[in-house]
Amino acid sequence: MHTLTRNSRPNGFVSRILASSVLAAATMLVAATATANTINFDDFTLDGSGFYNGSDLGGDFTVGNGTFNATFNNTFSFGCCWDGWSVSNHGDTATPGFGNQYSSITGGGFGGAGQFGVAFTDSANITFASAENITGTYLTNTTYSALSMLNGDSFAKQFGGASGTDEDWFSVTVEGRLSGAATSSVEFFLADYRFANSVDDYIIDDWTWVDLSSLGLVDELSFSFASSDVGDFGVNTPSYVAVDFITSIPEPSTGLLCALGLAAMPKRPRRSQKV
Repeated sequence: MHTLTRNSRPNGFVSRILASSVLAAATMLVAATATANTINFDDFTLDGSGFYNGSDLGGDFTVGNGTFNATFNNTFSFGCCWDGWSVSNHGDTATPGFGNQYSSITGGGFGGAGQFGVAFTDSANITFASAENITGTYLTNTTYSALSMLNGDSFAKQFGGASGTDEDWFSVTVEGRLSGAATSSVEFFLADYRFANSVDDYIIDDWTWVDLSSLGLVDELSFSFASSDVGDFGVNTPSYVAVDFITSIPEPSTGLLCALGLAAMPKRPRRSQKV
């Protein structure tokens, strides 16, 4: 015989306690499973040159949870040309021109040293083995791009022009894709000379966090460039961006989500009967 007393608890109370325990356990399991992934390029092995651009014709390469496309055209005797992605540890912030295309304007990777990725031209993309929620990444200019915009060169104009008032700009757009379909995109200005007060004009010269969470769940990222300086063959500004610490959170498995959903369902309390 069961009767309610001062110290007893109804079955509904017990059910709620059990449900809460299961919900907490399931939540912790999902959180543990969805640990953030970070690509910082330091795990990639470089030779004595301090950079990799696919010249070994190895094709796409993997760093962390991402696969980076790398294409190298070995048709010409001087080993030209690459596009897509390279990995570098170069930190020459003073030498202008194409010969210094693998250096970041900060002098190294995020934090001041180490390796980083370099995206070049609109062909650069990253694919993930499974869908990820991209949190964001750090971006900065390469030395080649930054000094070209600051001073001009034989291919591209000096930003601001001779008067310093030309409304020039240079940007990179990161687009998310899921199963081949675009989700959303984020445009980040690597330089902007369109302010009413020229004192506010800038060329990015430090590692800057770019929030990519608005892209949603993706299995691919693509990078593209745009500039106010455009010629017959497209963008004149050197189309590079240095990238480091790409951070993402994996999509929780269906089983975990189901477990979490079931645990969260309200339980129908039993009626206590006095016998």
